[in-house]
Amino acid sequence: MPCRHYLVAGSVQGVFFRATAQETARALGLRGWVRNTDDGGVELVACGNEAKLGELERWLHRGPPRARVKGVTAKAVEPESFPDFAVRY
Repeated sequence: MPCRHYLVAGSVQGVFFRATAQETARALGLRGWVRNTDDGGVELVACGNEAKLGELERWLHRGPPRARVKGVTAKAVEPESFPDFAVRY
């Protein structure tokens, strides 16, 4: 099962980005986690179907309505097993 690590930059904290990313990933059947970063961004690891990862990545470029995404970087990472898609604090 492929996994991707994403870093999202912009005005993405305090706009329900993590909660909405979790909801979106779960709806796509993906597993992994999402958390805020110290530099004001959001970090995710998602694992699942390649096409569904592509859908998540397209959503990450938009984010929830109040987000202002400036950029998304993505890279393949070693597959991991996660029970669900969780918000990490």
